[in-house]
Amino acid sequence: MFSRMEPKHRTLAYLVAIVGTMVSLAFASVPLYDWFCRVTGYGGTTLEADAGSDITLDKTINIRFDGSLSSEMAWQFKPVEREMDINIGETGIAFYEAYNPTDRPIAGSASYNVFPFTVGGFFTKIDCFCFTEQVLQPGERVMMPVTFYVDPEIVDDPDGKHVESITLSYTFYEIDLPEAQAALDTETSTDIN
Repeated sequence: MFSRMEPKHRTLAYLVAIVGTMVSLAFASVPLYDWFCRVTGYGGTTLEADAGSDITLDKTINIRFDGSLSSEMAWQFKPVEREMDINIGETGIAFYEAYNPTDRPIAGSASYNVFPFTVGGFFTKIDCFCFTEQVLQPGERVMMPVTFYVDPEIVDDPDGKHVESITLSYTFYEIDLPEAQAALDTETSTDIN
């Protein structure tokens, strides 16, 4: 196709193809990086499972819990329990408390990671409030659970076997209300007026 073109048109066609490829790769890089982190635990990204571990070791590990908010988020958010010791492979459950002190519904989404980052591939969540968006009504206070375990294979990992404590961190960001909630909120405010 390019061989029949004039040299300057061929160069232009090559440049357009290169720019198109680069733009496509730029858009694909975020989902590919996210997928890579979720599969490997890279950067402290935790893994997900449908059930707990079949093996529980007679070795404990300390799990610390941290919660923060983006600067725009109006909620209050904190772990109920700051830390716990569990056996490696044992299923643990921890709760975070969220409160909406405003007079409007607010939707939030949580980002998360574990520290040290090298143990992301061994920290597995079975169920978590972070898997879905959360909507709190005005004045609503909720307890949000996270169910997890530390994979027993951590004791065979050159870096993981020396880890005595893992910190699980969440940061909540405000997001747009889901369409159904936004429509209900708009309907309610028009009924009041």
